Amino acid sequence: MPETRASQRQALDELAKHNEQVKKHAASVLSRVADAAKQAGVPCDTTQVKNAQPYQAIIGVASDKGCDLIVMASHGRGGLSAVVLGSVTNKVLTHTKIPVLVYR
Repeated sequence: MPETRASQRQALDELAKHNEQVKKHAASVLSRVADAAKQAGVPCDTTQVKNAQPYQAIIGVASDKGCDLIVMASHGRGGLSAVVLGSVTNKVLTHTKIPVLVYR
């Protein structure tokens, strides 16, 4: 059954709402991180980037800002989970020339 223009428009509206919610959530998380860093006396600069590949966004921002170190967490998945799910941290490690500190 072909979709009608109204249902297509509704789907686009829902997607736009979802994207806005994601953007607001990311801004909230980044704000909390910046506040925690400030309270700890640690300089912190946050950046929100929309990219289909998170590892590319991380590397791009780090490069654009002239960072000399990328710090990332690792979930510590091993075995098949690591292979199937992939790892943003692993992709950053593989594709960047900037040193990466991984915390687990």
